[in-house]
Amino acid sequence: MNQKILLITGWGGGTKLLHPLKIALQDKGHHVELINIFNVFDDIELQRQTENAKDFDVIIGWSLGGQLATLLVNQIEQKYQQQKVLITLASNPCFVANETWQTAMPQDTFQNFKQSFEQDISATLFKFGFMVCQGIASTKQDLKILQSLIQPQKIELLKQGLALLEQLNIAEIQENYTGQQYHLFAEQDALVDSKVVQNIQNFTAKFLAVELIQGSHGFPVFQVELITDKICQYLHKNNQTS
Repeated sequence: MNQKILLITGWGGGTKLLHPLKIALQDKGHHVELINIFNVFDDIELQRQTENAKDFDVIIGWSLGGQLATLLVNQIEQKYQQQKVLITLASNPCFVANETWQTAMPQDTFQNFKQSFEQDISATLFKFGFMVCQGIASTKQDLKILQSLIQPQKIELLKQGLALLEQLNIAEIQENYTGQQYHLFAEQDALVDSKVVQNIQNFTAKFLAVELIQGSHGFPVFQVELITDKICQYLHKNNQTS
């Protein structure tokens, strides 16, 4: 059964990074709309994105996009009593560590990153790109590919994205979500500790699947065929059991 899929990219690079994944999913027969990150702290923008998302069957997000996807399925469930399939890729429910969620980037590390961003945006974005690719043998080649795909982003959107990464904690939403959800993580991810898998496996949500694969944080960009197959297998299995 072909699905309508909303695909949300991560922070800092624009939608071209996930364009190959979009095409691969479309080649499998799905209808896919690819969008950039957005500011969920803006109530009007959140409502606009929720209205758009409610027309899709599946909402997928990479990294920050996974947090946004989670917020959208929650909004849709609350407002329209509909359960969408949620899929996240390399997405920590809470990106920056706090008292309730320790398996995340240390506060000091994130604050240093934010300060670096204020001082030299281009250098900081390059460093971030390296961290996206870091951890595997093909890091240098992957970084070249990443740089070729990155689109210039509005400074305001980048700042909003950093605020979202710093403040969002959607663990409780995922734990209580009544719809189908599938979370994919990478063993060598330099931005999201793979130990987060254990945290999510402890959630009491009924329809929850978590998987750990080999790869960097950029696996949705660099392992398109594998990720497409995993998404399609999950959706096929989900359709058979629902």
